[in-house]
Amino acid sequence: MTSDPACTELPSAARGGPVSHAVSRLARLHRIAAGRLLKSAGLYPGQEFLMMYLWDAGAVRQSEVIKAVDLDPSTVTKMLQRLEQSGHVRRSPDPADRRAVLVEATDNSCALLSDVERAWTNLEEHTLAGLDRGEREELARLLAKVEGNLCREAADCPENG
Repeated sequence: MTSDPACTELPSAARGGPVSHAVSRLARLHRIAAGRLLKSAGLYPGQEFLMMYLWDAGAVRQSEVIKAVDLDPSTVTKMLQRLEQSGHVRRSPDPADRRAVLVEATDNSCALLSDVERAWTNLEEHTLAGLDRGEREELARLLAKVEGNLCREAADCPENG
């Protein structure tokens, strides 16, 4: 089976970083595939990360959500507005500090939770098709190492506070 050169050929400028180029391509394709799967749940890519955080964290300040998802505050605000309009998120003044806003997942988001779980399970199977259990574990181990390398270099990495 031959690969499509458009998907595998290394541009001359990337010859010094073939793995970095592959990771960038994979990240782009993975995001596209996730977007397709999440569309049926009525989500845009990235909104599922915000919801995952809220499902696990409970009611938190909007500023904490912004830190957790590591996106521009205006982007998070727009995401929250859309999720609030669709009934998945509730925002309210923080009783401890009326200037702050608390954000939480609504009871209505429970159906969305199962849709996101199903989408991520399907994405995992599609992404890792053809890899046996050992290869999947090794890939996860290696990717965790790569992530650790990048986090040590990133001043704004969530793991670095």
